[in-house]
Amino acid sequence: MVGAPAPAAGVVIAATSSGSGKTTIATGLIRALSATMKVAPFKVGPDYIDPGYHGLAAGGVGRNLDSVMCGAQRMAPMYAHGAQGADIAVVEGVMGLFDGRIPAQGQHQVGLAQGSTAEIAALLGLPVVLVVDVRGMSQSVGAVVHGFASHSDQVQVAGVILNKVGTPRHAEVCTQAVEAYGIPVLGAIPRVDDAEVPSRHLGLVTTGELGGVTDTVDSMAQMVSQHVDLDALVALARSDVQVPAWDPKAEVGDALPQGSVRIAMAGGPAFSFTYAEHVELLRAAGAEVIDFDPLSEPLPECSGLIIPGGFPEEHCAQLAANTLLREQVRARIAEGMPVHAECAGLLWLLEALDGHEMLGVIPTSAAMGRRLTLGYREAVALHDSLLYQQGERILGHEFHHTALEAQQLEGFAPAWGWRAFDGSNKQEGFIQGNVHASYLHVHPASTPQAVRRFVQACHAAGEGPVGR
Repeated sequence: MVGAPAPAAGVVIAATSSGSGKTTIATGLIRALSATMKVAPFKVGPDYIDPGYHGLAAGGVGRNLDSVMCGAQRMAPMYAHGAQGADIAVVEGVMGLFDGRIPAQGQHQVGLAQGSTAEIAALLGLPVVLVVDVRGMSQSVGAVVHGFASHSDQVQVAGVILNKVGTPRHAEVCTQAVEAYGIPVLGAIPRVDDAEVPSRHLGLVTTGELGGVTDTVDSMAQMVSQHVDLDALVALARSDVQVPAWDPKAEVGDALPQGSVRIAMAGGPAFSFTYAEHVELLRAAGAEVIDFDPLSEPLPECSGLIIPGGFPEEHCAQLAANTLLREQVRARIAEGMPVHAECAGLLWLLEALDGHEMLGVIPTSAAMGRRLTLGYREAVALHDSLLYQQGERILGHEFHHTALEAQQLEGFAPAWGWRAFDGSNKQEGFIQGNVHASYLHVHPASTPQAVRRFVQACHAAGEGPVGR
């Protein structure tokens, strides 16, 4: 677009597959570069945990680039917004470079997979640095890299980082095999374990839960600084797309005066799954956002409550023990306080989770299971609520190991409906009064009208005393 400012130059840290070490390398790179420049970190896809490490490493905010939920047309504006004032942007990919949303049965993929690292790199005009785990191979790494580099003319693999190299000789042979195809090897990282982050059933342990996380991130940075040519990597950075930055004020449209309402946002170790744009949109719509930790704090004075996703199953006992907060939230909901709850938020509103007493607002329980429910959902709002109008469509993401005892309850309307992979119709979520609770994560940048409606509902509800 003519006249649009050029966003910060950047690089994409991609990999041949999950488990190749791209999160460790991307986080270490962000931290290492932050010693001398301002870095804007991004993560491809609906991940909440990696951006926490990125933000800690950069001393700023980690953001997501999800073309499935937010649309391809928003990627460059959101990148420009997040990269404002930065010297360089580092975008960590998801899974393998070309892995993305799998088409529905009977449909054929045309071009780059939606939501893939490759699609984001192409949309932003960013070069790709490919991380390759070279355990168990030597000369074959050249063929692997050549295959990735030649797979699509929309994506430029501009450099390679060899990971988990065994010996100097191993690094030399692998480097020669890659550079024979004209692609520079920017670094060779040996096999180390002390710089990796612990994981659990939904991925890595969050920064809010891991003791000594700063030391871990510093170890990642030291490893990358020692084994990667940072100057050569920075020299590759560029961005070929120029567009106006995403603007939360323009997105929400008609807004209340700044600070018209106070909205409490649950956080801490149990409810850490938030997008940076959510708070920005809430503020643009006229809200003051107050963070609090339900594990130990009372409910702040507020007109509305947002309960994001997270790991309540890891903190059931502490949530159950905060009896003052439970009484406050139940009382305020009974008075009509607006509540927006996603996934972990839904679980906290139940009667019980894994046998521990929760808020008791939704009269059913949930328990951890071995089965992972995962995937994007094309959903339609089945009923009017404080967030959505009946018939509105969204594209959300479901990601949990818990299962509800009851999917539908008397007195509660289902929030969403969609068609499952087997063709059956699925109904999910709970609406009652000013409560909207669902397993679905929805990126607020894709539904700014829902954010505006929530703020307006909080304003209409008015502030009430805490703890009645």
